[in-house]
Amino acid sequence: MTPPPIGSCKFDLDTPTLCIDLDILEANIQKMHSFMNERGKLWRPHQKCHKTPIIAHKQIKEGAIGVTCAKVSEAEVMADAGIKDILIANMIVGKPKWERLADLCNIADPIVACDHYAQVAPLSEICKSKNVQCRVIIELNIGMDRVGIRPGRDTLDLAKAISKLEGLKLSGIMGYEGHLLAIEDQDEKRSKINDAMSVLVQNRDMILNENLNCDIVSAGGTGSYQMTSDCPGITELQAGGGIFADPLYQEQCHLRGLDYSLSLLATVVSRPTRTRAIIDCGRKTHHPDFQAPLVKNIPGATVVQTSAEHCELSLEEKAQDLKIGDKIEIIPGYADFSTVLHNEFHAFRNDQLEAIWPILGRGKLQ
Repeated sequence: MTPPPIGSCKFDLDTPTLCIDLDILEANIQKMHSFMNERGKLWRPHQKCHKTPIIAHKQIKEGAIGVTCAKVSEAEVMADAGIKDILIANMIVGKPKWERLADLCNIADPIVACDHYAQVAPLSEICKSKNVQCRVIIELNIGMDRVGIRPGRDTLDLAKAISKLEGLKLSGIMGYEGHLLAIEDQDEKRSKINDAMSVLVQNRDMILNENLNCDIVSAGGTGSYQMTSDCPGITELQAGGGIFADPLYQEQCHLRGLDYSLSLLATVVSRPTRTRAIIDCGRKTHHPDFQAPLVKNIPGATVVQTSAEHCELSLEEKAQDLKIGDKIEIIPGYADFSTVLHNEFHAFRNDQLEAIWPILGRGKLQ
């Protein structure tokens, strides 16, 4: 399919089309960095919401120190685009991945998370054989009960063991307060985030008291960074999704001060009744389960049901004027699971197409 020419009007494009409002995206990037910088925190934004080096470079230009990824293959995409400082905030296991991670050290300066000696001892041997060094941070379980080593003696023992492995450099610790993002009472949320971060700081101090390195104390998702940024001892935050400021973050996590920058252009394809409309973007174009999408700039229009290729709107008052062929925008409820359904972003300024950005990290699962 021939791409639309640069300069095209948004509403002349075929649908469904994944769209970014550049003015809002860039403002969100600036606001996120400024918020953290004013509180003395570094920004290492997670790329899972966009998987696109061009956007990562925008974040770095604004002041981010690097990026966070979940997979070695995602890190390779970022490194191939010239990004050097890359945290892989995940457990990397298996000889093929360890080999690729060691090779990545030749063109970038990655950091890999671990929570067990069995993840790093084989990596050490491979890095040693390739004459490279890979940075390592230990992930602690600070209450989410997903991955992460137990704080305290277990953490210290692992830190000591890593410090003795050739080819690796112990660089710090991390923890994710993801279990606290959706707490409704904001005072309670802040208190529990403070408690979780204090666990990280206590373990940092314990590691430092053994004369081991712990320069990095990393935490903070988009749903919590506006509180985690105030916690002493945390050195960097991984929040990335705020650049799109999804309804999930704004409505469930009480993210404030950022605006929706991502949308899906869609076409009304059916009007079964006066109070119902069907648009051409179903589950194969956006993920509605965690948070329902919003209809942009059409009061009285609400998404009520999504199937594979269709999205049903309930219409009230003037929204009932929608007719077959009209183009509208919806705001995906959760970008992380929606952008990976697309091959590219269409980037607009004042509704004119400025760029088309390939989502190069799409499908990078290993």
